[in-house]
Order: sequence, then structure tokens, then C-alpha cells
Amino acid sequence: MVSLQLQDDIVDLRSHCTRARPLALSGFQATDWAPSSWQQRVALQQPGYEDAEALTKTITELAQQPTLVTAHEVVQLKLALAQAQEGRSFLLQGGDCAESFSECTTSIITDRLQLLLQMGLILMHGLQQPVIRVGRFAGQYAKPRSADTESRNGVTLPVFRGDSVNRPEFNEAARRPDPRRLLEAHARSALTMNMTRALAENGLAHVYQPSGWDLDWLVHSPLESKHRRLIGSISESLQFIRSLGETDADNEVRTAFHTSHEALLLHYEEAQTRYVPGHGSWFNLSTHFPWIGVRTAALEGAHVEYLRGISNPVAVKVGPSTQADELLRLIDTLNPHNEPGRLTLITRMGHPHIAQALPALLRAVSREGQRVLWICDPMHGNTETLASGYKTRRFDNILGELDQAFDIHAAHGTHLGGVHLEISGDDVTECLGGARALNEEQLSRNYKSCVDPRLNREQSLELALMVVHKAQRRTG
Repeated sequence: MVSLQLQDDIVDLRSHCTRARPLALSGFQATDWAPSSWQQRVALQQPGYEDAEALTKTITELAQQPTLVTAHEVVQLKLALAQAQEGRSFLLQGGDCAESFSECTTSIITDRLQLLLQMGLILMHGLQQPVIRVGRFAGQYAKPRSADTESRNGVTLPVFRGDSVNRPEFNEAARRPDPRRLLEAHARSALTMNMTRALAENGLAHVYQPSGWDLDWLVHSPLESKHRRLIGSISESLQFIRSLGETDADNEVRTAFHTSHEALLLHYEEAQTRYVPGHGSWFNLSTHFPWIGVRTAALEGAHVEYLRGISNPVAVKVGPSTQADELLRLIDTLNPHNEPGRLTLITRMGHPHIAQALPALLRAVSREGQRVLWICDPMHGNTETLASGYKTRRFDNILGELDQAFDIHAAHGTHLGGVHLEISGDDVTECLGGARALNEEQLSRNYKSCVDPRLNREQSLELALMVVHKAQRRTG
């Protein structure tokens, strides 16, 4: 029997896992591929480095650095995702829109992991399924941008592409792409992974005590009583498990966290791609779960070429303009052997567009018998810029797209197997709405993101609770 990643969770739904059927991963290795073959294709969203020699030297040095994850961990995640494809678990993928070097600190890493674990507990209890937790961290230091340059007061400079490329300050020195920052990104990712592993092993047991969670925000929610009942039910379930005496629920917590980031900067990804003889294939060992976005998903482009040759589970963002035939060709390229757990499709349609755009894609993929994991990114299709200049997202639109995704999948006999979120464990004020009804005037209070707006801790927990309530309403 395949062992799921969360088998040691104190609420891992052992009876469910016992009933799960084994899944065999076929594995494959493209014979016409090499880690550098992407360089023969058009590579979008790459920095314009001025010093080619410095870039070559940096990549050579980066290729000699230790990898951040192991092939065994990658394969275990693929097995877990294969279970999610069949509706036997749920993927929670969340974290920063773009990490920053300055926030590679103990408190920020701890808060982020704590939030993912809390959300996972809520979803696991409410959905009655194991939850696979994958963080957008330890490598999410770059973001695609809609333009190559930015202009202010008649001055035009390269756009800020994330800390692994340049700095956000608006001056020529800061905005000049510096390849040495790739080494800094690797170092910060290694520090993050080290802290994450330590916390996951024995540093987050207190989170399994919902009575100690900070839930003051609940008094502002019209669903306060329902939320409190659900959290109380989680506490009772945990207490019951402790009373059985089989497990010391506070000391035997073993929480599996995997990492993900957008495979955007292809020189970085290539440098951390290694051939693993025991598996007979190439792996990107900078992360467990790389994905590519809508802007870089061109079938003949460099990013698809790179992803098709690695043995990691991979994901692709799917937008409202994606056509069914285009998506099927992409699936054939990235998962030619229809391997379970290999390919995840992350839909990011936008609240107004999902009902029109998603059904045709579901029908086409189902008709072809393709094994994919469908998950919903309700963040990116709902971004707007206010007159004040702040980029934001509205909580109701985020929840609305996610709610529609569940309903559309149910209506088409498919399964929504996860959610992809940009969240912060901090009390940021970047997304409007939620229980406290954050308004436009309050955005400036603690708006920290240099790229995209994130849900704060309270909004993230509220979203998890709302997902459970809606799921229970659908099934009961």
C-alpha cells in the first residue's frame, strides 16, 4: 500500500488510508532532452543580464552547490498527488507571492508553517480527507511581470522581478539584474529548508491545540457560531485521539511539508537539475514541485521544454483564454505516458470568467482520459489595481471563484483536488474584505508585498473554514 505523506499526522484518517488502493508510477525519461535543451527555445520572462561571463561563472558555481531536496522526497510527493487525483486526498498549496531575502527569518518561517498547518487541520477534519501541504517557499524569489520596464516621472528602468534578480528600489543600480543574486536565492532557500525541516519534525506540536489559536477575529464574522463549532469539533477529535493512548499527540507530531516554486529563471533551475542513477532519470532538486505560469506555458517555449524532461511532479497554470486543444497538446507534452501524480493543472480563471471558461476544458480532458490533478488558484484572476495605486484582491471574489470551481467540477463528474493560494502568516493588509471587512483606507496600514497581494492569517483561516462549510453543505 502506498504511504501518504501525512501518514504520521495525529488525525491522518487511518481508516481512509487503509482502504486506499496502491498506485504505480510508471516513470519516464525523454531521450531527446537534456537539462540545457531549453536554451534552444524562446525563453520568456528572463532577466536581461549585461555581463554574460558573470552569468556563466555564477551558474557554474550554483551547479556545485548542494541540492535542497532529495529524489526520494519528490517521488513520495508524486505518490501523494496521485492519490489526490483519485479524490482520496486534498492539496493545500500556499505561501508568498514572492519571497524576499530580508524575510528569511525564524519568526516569518514559523508563522507561515503554523498557518499552513492550521489550515490543513481545518481542511482535513472538515473534508474528511488527508491534506497534502505544499509551501510556496524556499525558492519563490522571482515573479513574471507584465512589462520589462517601469517608468516614473520620466525615468524608465527594468521592472522589479524578485530578489533573485534585482532589488525593488527605483534606481539604476538596484534594478540592474545581478546573476550573483541567484546564489543568494539558493542560500536563503537552504536556510528556509533547514528551518522548515526542524519545525516540521518537532517544533509545531502546539498548533495541534486549537484552543490556543488566536481567534479574536471570529467575533466579526456573521458565521461566528458555525466557525466556533467546527474548531471545537477539531479540538474534541484531537482530545479523543489522545485519550486512546495509542499516540502522544503532542510529542509524536511528524508533519510533512513539501516546497514549490515557479520554475521561472531557467538558468537557476538547470543548475539544480541532477541525474539520479537510482531512479534512472533527471530531477529538479531545488524544489519538490515546480510549476510554470500562463505567461510561460507556450507549447514550443523554453519553460515547457525544460519541464517535460524532469521527473518531478509538475504543474501548469491555466487561464480563461486557454483553449481545449491547446491544453490537450500541453498535457501530451508534459505527461506523454499519462503517469499518475505527474501533472497538476492550476486553474486561475477569475470570479467573472470561471463558469464560462472551465467546463469546456474539463470535458476535453475527461474525454481524452488524461490523468491530471485539478486545483484552483482563486487569487490571480481576481487581482485589481485601485485608484490609490494599490494592487489588491477581494476576499468575496476569491471565495466566489473557489466555490464555483467546486460546483463546476461536481457538475461535470470531475474532482477539484486542491487549492493554490498566496498567503502570509503576518497581519498584512493587502486583500480587501474578510471577517474584519478590511477596506481601501486600511490597505496602507501594513501593505508589505512588492508584487502581489496576499491573504493575511485571519483571512486565510476564514477561507479554510468557509471551504469546509460549503463542502459540508454540498454533501449533506
